[in-house]
Amino acid sequence: MAELEYFDIGRAAYGPTVRLQQRLVEEVKSDGEERACLVLVEHDPPVITLGRGARQGDHIAVSRERLARECIEVHESSRGGDVTYHGPGQIVGYPILRLDLHGRDIHRYLRDLEEVLIRVLARFGVEGRRSAGLTGVWVGDEKIAAIGVAVTRWVTYHGFALNVSPNLAHFGLIVPCGIRDKGVTSLARLLGRPVAVAETKPLLVECMVGVFGFDGARAGEVGQTLGGGMPAEER
Repeated sequence: MAELEYFDIGRAAYGPTVRLQQRLVEEVKSDGEERACLVLVEHDPPVITLGRGARQGDHIAVSRERLARECIEVHESSRGGDVTYHGPGQIVGYPILRLDLHGRDIHRYLRDLEEVLIRVLARFGVEGRRSAGLTGVWVGDEKIAAIGVAVTRWVTYHGFALNVSPNLAHFGLIVPCGIRDKGVTSLARLLGRPVAVAETKPLLVECMVGVFGFDGARAGEVGQTLGGGMPAEER
């Protein structure tokens, strides 16, 4: 089994990060042996993304002018799911791996990502759970982690978002994941103390290795990861 190569790129805008994913997808596709990557990022400026299941604007609760005043971008995305929000204080993980070497089962892949997040929460003494018929991780009736993925030729991209200490008021600008009868929470709110995104990063890497069975993890070179020459996002 390959090592997990992770790229901690700190804070970055959504568009360049999508292009980075696509570059890594092409590299993983063309690699003669298994290669697995994980991009970790906080999106700044904040962004609302519309997945393949979203109808344009249906679950955005405010005007585009209001979003512009708050410096929140809006992007369509090739991931599954509906509308979601990403911003500082939320750690977003984009796994790029060959699903043909991990069962060719997208539903199992989603459950495995949920398991990663549940294990991370457990390290903080928080009991995360699945909710029947819904994708993501919950604490009670409040969502703490969203998942939306895409797969091309059995290589995954897009991924998950864990609410560590984001501005929870920003979730009121949308109907998160199109679900109207449940709330949104964060680690900081549940623990009643500040929680730094940096606290979660090594745990996410460790739990990815444990759930997917990688032979350890190593940091990738981040110096030029957001450079040019990357293919456009697939639609």
